[in-house]
This record gives sequence, structure tokens and C-alpha cells, in this order.
Amino acid sequence: MKKHLFFSAGIILAIGTMVFSCFQKNGTLKSKSSEEAISYNFNVRPILSDKCFACHGPDAKKREAGLRLDMAESAYAKLKDGKGVAIFPGKPEQSELYKRITSIDPEYQMPTPESHLGLLSEAEISTVKKWIEQGGKYEKHWAFSAPVLPKVPEIEKEEWPKNEIDHFVLKKIENAGLAPNEEADKSHLLKRVALDLTGLPPTLELQNKFEADKSDKAYENIVNELLAQKTYGEKMAIYWLDMARYADSYGYQDDEVRTQWPWRDWLINSFNKNMPYDQFLTWQIAGDMLPNASKEQILATAFFRNHKYTEEGGVIPEEYRIEYNIDKTKTFSTGVLGLTVECAQCHDHKYDPISQEDYYRLFAFFNNSKEVGYEGDVSQSKPAKNPILTISDDEAKNLLSFINRPDTSRLIVSVLGDRDTLRATHILNRGVYDAPGRIVTASALPAVMKFDTTKTPQNRLGLAKWTTSKNNPLTARVFVNQVWQEFFGRGIVKSTGDFGMQGELPTNPALLDWLAVDFMNHNWDIKRLVKQIVTSATYRQSAKITDEKLKADPDNIYLSRGPRYRLPAEFVRDMVLSTSGLLNPKIGGPSVKPYQPKGLWESATSGRGSLKSYQQDRGEALYRRGMYTFIKLTVPPPSMIIFDASNRDHCEIKRSKTNTPLQALVMLNDPTVLEASRVLAERITLKSVGTEDKIRESFQRIVCRKPTDKEMKLLVEYYNDEERILAQDKKLAHKVLNVGEHPHEAKVNENKAAALMRVINTLYNMEETITKS
Repeated sequence: MKKHLFFSAGIILAIGTMVFSCFQKNGTLKSKSSEEAISYNFNVRPILSDKCFACHGPDAKKREAGLRLDMAESAYAKLKDGKGVAIFPGKPEQSELYKRITSIDPEYQMPTPESHLGLLSEAEISTVKKWIEQGGKYEKHWAFSAPVLPKVPEIEKEEWPKNEIDHFVLKKIENAGLAPNEEADKSHLLKRVALDLTGLPPTLELQNKFEADKSDKAYENIVNELLAQKTYGEKMAIYWLDMARYADSYGYQDDEVRTQWPWRDWLINSFNKNMPYDQFLTWQIAGDMLPNASKEQILATAFFRNHKYTEEGGVIPEEYRIEYNIDKTKTFSTGVLGLTVECAQCHDHKYDPISQEDYYRLFAFFNNSKEVGYEGDVSQSKPAKNPILTISDDEAKNLLSFINRPDTSRLIVSVLGDRDTLRATHILNRGVYDAPGRIVTASALPAVMKFDTTKTPQNRLGLAKWTTSKNNPLTARVFVNQVWQEFFGRGIVKSTGDFGMQGELPTNPALLDWLAVDFMNHNWDIKRLVKQIVTSATYRQSAKITDEKLKADPDNIYLSRGPRYRLPAEFVRDMVLSTSGLLNPKIGGPSVKPYQPKGLWESATSGRGSLKSYQQDRGEALYRRGMYTFIKLTVPPPSMIIFDASNRDHCEIKRSKTNTPLQALVMLNDPTVLEASRVLAERITLKSVGTEDKIRESFQRIVCRKPTDKEMKLLVEYYNDEERILAQDKKLAHKVLNVGEHPHEAKVNENKAAALMRVINTLYNMEETITKS
């Protein structure tokens, strides 16, 4: 009997050991010794930043009890009252922080009720406790440590990856218990990559070419072809124009015209010729300071001169001079470094290790500009403000041939230029222009990287060298994240303009670092980076979504499906113009004024100056790409604003995405959409093919795929119904077709053209048409 009992116990013990081992392997059950390590950066700091740093963070003026919880030496030190320490490594019960966040006594608990920050959740308290138990180890903020090239992960589904990007993504997908989607079909993939690389849908000819190419290199060949098109530079320029707050007027009350568009031409050309990103930045930050600076290098600095300017009488010049340089500082810090440095204009940053002194030392790089706050007689510098760059006819034709110059006199552009004598920079008390404090000298942010004044000049050229150093932990990370956002709709760091303490954590830190280091190691090559992304298996996935994936990953953080989102505002217009054959493909040049609702412009103007009324353009100018639409800061283009375009009055890194009834009304009633529908309908109606073939061609041009039988049936029925209705009223077809200024096709059957126009207008109003999927 005893023998049998011992035998059974042995089997039970063996089985139990096996089960326990399996649980450990699968992560369902873990022993205390194998418990996952808690990271300060990724698990604890977000909690402390949200709940504690307002009173116990970097801002000395708001700090309570002399305690900083963002620094180990302060958190481990004896408290001001001598009673214990905030964090006792290994012993949460002896840590004042843990005792207070678990207390129910309102007089003792933290955060205090009057702070309105809210108590920590049970999960947050558990995380803090485990972290202290594991030693309460602090780490430098992840974004302030230089990226190191990580090892490419090993994965189980080895046949899936196309390049290294896919290894990092698939590892996350597998860890989440998901699987990647199959590759998108050819039509959806071509539309996606054409829109992403050129901002334009694929032509019917390109669709047929890609469909006919059965080789293994078919997709890569198309990518290379699209990257070589000049429309690539236009597409890439859009997000940089948002960052650079590019507009065609000055803003404020009078809102007069200005001529910064030659810089926009430079920007497009820079992307097309694939200027390395470190050079691209250096020229825009300090092109005028380079040895024997060329006019092109000086023109690049117009990047910083796109901010608003006042032309109103009675202003205080110094107030606006300071305001302009604050704008430059914000544009640099947000757009290039991905930090909310402007928070330190009035006081030490409440969350990031950036003091008010740090802010004004960065501000000092821009404070020596020749620019003034008010120029008095504005007629002397319209349509550009001093300092200016003058471009002659000969220079535009030869030296700066990328400028698409109209037949006018000389061009003038606002650019950077420094004074011969150094202007003193003061820390401004409360950030107010007329409350100067002590004087500081120019230096970059020490929390990011040391600025060595013994080796680096304390001017914008020195700032450019500091910014483009491979040791700078932010520059490459921020840029590759911005580019990633362009293709996936969301950055690896969701808060694209905030890599600081309050910003989102990267969803795939290893991938972000690999992209950043690889980018720098390959000469900051932008086209190479773009090609890596669009040729990856990650990008090429179908956008189809299952209920399981929607529930497990609604925001597609793990990238187990392809990107799907509405086109940016400019490309909605471009899609309509290009598919109808109306698009004027001219690259660059001055901005244009297409159709706009009457009276809107005039209702928001001072009634003075050359822009007091809206003078619509005529002819080919009506059909330029959306990026060339004239942007008046006080009255941005209404149809594009409805589709969430930037209003360009400040540096913007990420546009909002909304879905409103107004967007549907634009697609139904906008003169450009109606005119495009009419022009395409008239052209196709003249073809000697049947109705079904005409509808099929229209569908493929606009939706960029072949229609299904069901879709064809519905559209043919709709066409026939409309043709019957139009036949009952001899004047109705003419009235339907009477839209837009483009000449009508001669000898067209008006009833048939109007019926097809109605079908085409319906196609333009399909969600799929203006969606990248």
C-alpha cells in the first residue's frame, strides 16, 4: 500500500513539475524570482510624471518640501523634516512615497485632494511597489540617451520579413499573440504607395503596367519609379510646410501678401535631389553662416522667417521682436528636437529637465537677428521683411533654376541674418518682453546633450552642428518618427512633437533606435529610409481587420495590419484633379487662388491692402495642386480646413483627423469636384465604347481598382435612371453640366454626359476614394 502511495505521489509531483514549467514558459504563471523587471522609464516614470512631478518635479518654483521625485539623489535622501526617505530601495513599507500613495487619510495621502490630480489606481500602486522592491532604480529619460544599434530580433515566422523593419515588428506581433495580415492585393497596394510617395493616385496606365508585371521585382520597380518622380518632392514637402508654418500672408489684422514661395520651391527640390537630412537641417538653421554662403544656402534659412508679422500701427517693436524669436525657438525645439521647450519660457519646465535659463540660452541663438519688431514704413520691405534675399532674373534662371519663376521683376524673400555686434539676451521674468533679468549666453539644451563652447561656436552654425551630431539623441529619432507617421498615420512615438517626460512612450523602442542609427549610418539618406519603410512586409499588409484584432489592438499599435486612413486635405483635391485629367502638373511657383465661396474672404479682412478682396485666378492656375493654394492666415482655404489642413499660424507636427458632415458637403458641392466630374464625364462620353465600359473606366481611374459585378450593376442602374430623368427635361442636362470654367467638349451628347457626371460624382463621394487602405 505504501509503495503504491509513494508511486502515485511521485507521478503527481512529476506532472506538477511539468505543468509548472509549461506555465513558466508560456508566461501564465511565474515564480517571484522570474518576475518581470519593472522599468523606471517605461513603467514608473509615466505614473510619477502624471501624478507627482507637478509638486515634486523639475520646476523649483512649484516644488513642495524640497523633494524631487525625478532624481534618484533627492528621492533617496532624507526628507526635509528628517522623517524617513521618499524611496527606500527594496523596502516599500519604509518608503514615504509608497505609504502616502496607499494612505486613505486625506491629510497624509498623495496626491493631495486639493491638487485634483486623482489618486493612483491599484495597478499603478502595484507597479510602484514592485519597482521599489526591485531596488527603485532610476534611468535617464529614454529620449535623452543616444540610440544604440540594437540586434535584429530572431522570429518564428522567418519567411515573412522583407527587411529588418519586419523583424522588430513581427517580434511585437508574436508577443501580443497576433499574426500579420496577408499582403494587400496589387490594386490596393499600388494606390497606397502611389499616394504615399507622390500624393497622387496611380494613373490608369500605371495600374495596367503594375498588373501586367508578374516578376518578383514588380513592386520594387514601381517604388523606384515613384521615388524618381518630381511629385515625390511635393508630397514630402507638405508636412515640412506645416512645421515651417508656411503661408502667403503675414497674419494679424492687415494680413498683407508676402513672397516666401521661392523657399517652398527650394524645399521641394531638396527632397527630390535627396539632400542628406543633416545638410538639409544645417542649411535651414544656419545656411547664411556657412563659409562663402551661396544664395541657395541663404534661401534655405527662410524656414525660420515664415512666422506671422504685425503691420499694425502703434505696436511696441521690442515686444514683437521677442515674439518672433520665441516662434523660431518653438519651431526648432518642437519640429527638430521633438520637445515642448516653450513651457520653460516663463518658468522652469514642470516635467522635463529644462530650466528657464536653458530656454533663454537656446533663445539666444536667434536673438541676434537683424530682424526688427516693426519696420514703420512697410512699403519698403513688402512683400518680404528685412533681412531679405534678392534673387535676380539671371540667378533664377541659372544659379537657382529650381525656382519656378513667373515673368516678373526681382524676387525678394525673408531670410536669416545676424547683427555684427552681439545683442545681450536676458532671462525674461515671467516671459514678459519688458521684464529683463540676468544676461545669459547662447547654449543648447544640456539635458539633451552637452554643448561644448570650446569646440563649437555660440551661434546658429554651432547650434546646427550640435543638432546634427550623431551623438545627439533626438534629431534622428524625431525625424524617422515623423517619416513613419507619414506612412502609417501614427508615429512609433505617438506624440510626434513631444519626446519629453509627458510624451507618449515608443510602442517599439528597439525599432525606433534601429531606424535612427541606421539612418545616420547611411549618410542621413531620406529616400533610402522611405524605401525601407514602403518595401517592408509591415507596410505591404492588407488593411483588412478582424473582430479579434480590433478588440486586441484597436489602434494598430502592433502593426498586424496595413495602414488605413483618409487622405490629407491637399491630396483630396489632388485626387479629384488628377483622376479627371484637370491637374496642372507645374512644379513650384507662386501660390494660386482657386474657387472659393463669395464673401468669406472679405468678411475677415481689415479692408486694406492688396488682399482686401479675393481675386480668383483663371485658366490653368485653377487646377494646381492643393499645396499651391494661397494661404491667407486670417482666412485659410475653407475646403481644405474642413479636411483638417493646418491653418499654418504656428508650428504643427501632426494634423487632427476628424469626420464631419461638412466634409461630405464639400465632396458633393465643391465647384472643383463638380467640374472634375463634368470634365471626365464629357471626355469619356466621347469614346466609342458601351456604357458599361465607360463606367468601368471611370471607376478604375477614380477608385484605382476594378469594380465588382455588384458595383457595376448598381452604377449602371443609376446611370440609366439619371439618363431617363434628364431626357424628360431638355434644359436639365445643360444646367447639370454648366459648372466650372474649363471649356466643354464639343459635340458631346449632353444627356449621356450629365448622366455619367452624376455617376462620377458618386464615385468621388465614396469613402474608399479618399481613403488610403
